[in-house]
Amino acid sequence: MRPLRFVSLGDSLTEGVGDPVGKVWRGWAALLADGLSVEPAQFTNLAVSGAQTRDVLERQLPAALDLRPDVASVVIGVNDTLRYTFDIHAVAERLDKVYAAFAAQGTIVLTACLPDPGSMLRLPGSLARPLARRQRAVNTVVHALSERYGAVHLHAAEEEWAQDRAIWSADRLHPSERGHRELALRFHGLLAERGVAKGFAPSPVPEFAPPTKSASLLWLATAGTAWVIRRCTDLLPNLLTLAVDEMRHRVRGTSAKLDLRAAHAVSAALAALSMELDQQPEPDAA
Repeated sequence: MRPLRFVSLGDSLTEGVGDPVGKVWRGWAALLADGLSVEPAQFTNLAVSGAQTRDVLERQLPAALDLRPDVASVVIGVNDTLRYTFDIHAVAERLDKVYAAFAAQGTIVLTACLPDPGSMLRLPGSLARPLARRQRAVNTVVHALSERYGAVHLHAAEEEWAQDRAIWSADRLHPSERGHRELALRFHGLLAERGVAKGFAPSPVPEFAPPTKSASLLWLATAGTAWVIRRCTDLLPNLLTLAVDEMRHRVRGTSAKLDLRAAHAVSAALAALSMELDQQPEPDAA
């Protein structure tokens, strides 16, 4: 019997940012890998900070398929919402291709819906609402596609535990060590219910003391600030435009139109995928 193979795809959250061990990031996926089987699992982390759904589809997926994993995690989408090029149709199409490719190999896929970055950063309402609308759109797509492909889905967007400040690091965008352990523990529980995870569940107790306030402030002033700047150079002008549009609708009392527009875009994206699925030829009989 070969060892169980686990491959993780995604962005900085899956890369492990917020859970440093020495000079490298560990993260929830590595913690989960240790508890998937009694014998050590073969774990490969392909996640890269800043990755979007396009990166997962075009760069990470081919490498992952070559490894023929038994389990693959695909937690992605927040960086898409932070770009001026955000397009829920494109996000849905890319995720559908990623999930379908793993399903064709018989790989169990792990997915998650995530809190919106605007609320985590405590941005003003006119800035936070457009980001929240985008993240809800991504989460809706992930929910629908996870159900279509029988993925193991973790609800991490609105659950009470996800609102606990202690599970988030100083930048409010990445989990702390406690947060990464919480994600690993909850994914382990879902996999155990399916009879996939047979090893010991990850401990919820942090191994290291949380960073001091001064260390957190230093990180925010250096690496954290640089991280935000790299991701906001193309977003900021568009986000300001979205904020102006948001305020205009609020003054007119027509904010509901923005929600309806977003909901329609999600429905249209999922409907287009359903049409493509229906038009696929039936496999030849053996």
